[in-house]
Amino acid sequence: MARRSDEQGELLKGNTPTLILAVLESGPRHGYAIAREIERRSDDALKLGEGSLYPALHALERDGLVTSGWEVQASGPARKVYVLTEAGSAELTKRARSWRRFADAIDGVIGRRPHEQPA
Repeated sequence: MARRSDEQGELLKGNTPTLILAVLESGPRHGYAIAREIERRSDDALKLGEGSLYPALHALERDGLVTSGWEVQASGPARKVYVLTEAGSAELTKRARSWRRFADAIDGVIGRRPHEQPA
């Protein structure tokens, strides 16, 4: 079981910002909701802890790809909500295109078995 999370951690390292941008594309969310939406969209295969989520959010905000503001709750404390900027949307498009090229290249190497290749 530990091996699976080690592998997942390695794959998530460079892709956490892209996942966050993709979730924010559908609208503003607070940190916990971002993490839960990533889990939902990945059928619980991808799980982000606070230790990777919030540093990535802060870096995205520092880079101008997201902005944040405080949302006042009817009950309970205010919570910080993150919003995708126009620059963030453009960056997501760029990253998604790059990811697709990368995934296609990997699939070209490991996705086909020798018996599946055309003659």
